[in-house]
Amino acid sequence: MFEFDQYLGFLLFLTVLTIGFWLMFFLVAFVPYWLGGAIMELVKEKKAKKEKEQD
Repeated sequence: MFEFDQYLGFLLFLTVLTIGFWLMFFLVAFVPYWLGGAIMELVKEKKAKKEKEQD
């Protein structure tokens, strides 16, 4: 049968696997969304500044 150390190792493996899954989900789903929004706002600010300088 299994020993307690093997059980702890298995729990550690599942914990790392689960954290890695959610970290990758976060990085793939939310980070591009945030970057896209930040770039759009930067472009809007530059456009507004350019229009203000022309007036």
